Amino acid sequence: MADGNTPWDEMANAPGGPPKEGPTVVNFAAEKAKRADPKARKSQFFTATMLDGKEVPARNWLVPGAIPSGTVTLLTGDGGTGKSLLALQLATACALGRPWLGRTVAGGRALFVSAEDDEDELHRRLADVLDAEDASFADLDQLALRSLAGEDALLTELDTRTGKQKATDLFRELDAFLTDLAPALVVLDTLADLFPGNENDRAQARQFIGMPRGLAIRHDCAVVLLAHPSLSGIQNGTGMSGSTGWHNSVRSRLYLERILQGDDEPNPDARVLRTMKANYGPTGAEIALTWRNGVFVADEPETGLDRSARRSRAMRKFMELLRLFTEQGRDVNSRAGRYYAPTIFAAHPEAEGITKNAFADAMECLFSQGAIRDAEVDRHRRKTTIIQEVE
Repeated sequence: MADGNTPWDEMANAPGGPPKEGPTVVNFAAEKAKRADPKARKSQFFTATMLDGKEVPARNWLVPGAIPSGTVTLLTGDGGTGKSLLALQLATACALGRPWLGRTVAGGRALFVSAEDDEDELHRRLADVLDAEDASFADLDQLALRSLAGEDALLTELDTRTGKQKATDLFRELDAFLTDLAPALVVLDTLADLFPGNENDRAQARQFIGMPRGLAIRHDCAVVLLAHPSLSGIQNGTGMSGSTGWHNSVRSRLYLERILQGDDEPNPDARVLRTMKANYGPTGAEIALTWRNGVFVADEPETGLDRSARRSRAMRKFMELLRLFTEQGRDVNSRAGRYYAPTIFAAHPEAEGITKNAFADAMECLFSQGAIRDAEVDRHRRKTTIIQEVE
């Protein structure tokens, strides 16, 4: 700058010194740019010292440790697993001020937007949910519904020339409605109907997530966005949807999946809800669920002793099968794919009902204990990495 001052100096040397109230300050460089160009972007910068003495804001949660307020949570699940029903149960719990799957829920108004189910189906599902809650439709004055089945449900329009997205009339209508509703929760079901772009495009994914996140910030609510995982996301157990941009752009991600043993599903009514990402809390939490009378019910929690016994059993069986495969000259590895050990072992006739996820957990424990290792070997004149027992 011609006068030798920096924007930092100008903030500090403002008449009366830097502002004392709150983190918002006039950005002098931005003001100068604004005067030179009325269309210039004007940002509000502030020094960290302006936070001195201010109370640190508490973290707000809709469901503590799982669904934060003020941002977007992605709930993924394969078609037919029941993620829409689970989300409807969450919206009902929020509206009634009751727990959800045994977890505390911050009560308040809720909006459930469905692009898949028509009004009759929402009616039927809600009837089952209310029966389970021993409540009636008259108790749901805090729950608003919107069915977009058969309508244009896109929340953004994509300019294929520039790759940029802009809000649709539906998005603006939703934004205005939330101003009046002042919800604690907004459920958007599902991504495939609401998003106009390519799910495998990271930039488009991040840009789209910014739209519902803006709703969450402006209206101080939790937004839960439902999505289907990709085929690879199902196979490797991550529940990822398209590009990693979806996973990376949200602050929390939950995955609802069936309990499989190879290609078999011993109990078609059993599910598990996993916390796959939690920027503000621990990951790895699981809730075992069972579908009963039209709703999902949390199973009795497993004791620490039960969990330890189950893990020990899976570790023992993992080693037994690894030795068997080694004797047979069959390689397995620790990477997702055709030879992924947990997937292959879960499908084996001697798996004793141990699931792929249990074998994956056992494998990590065995690696950490030094009982197994990744080893590079020659196979068909190519280097490949396999799991070997440590002698």
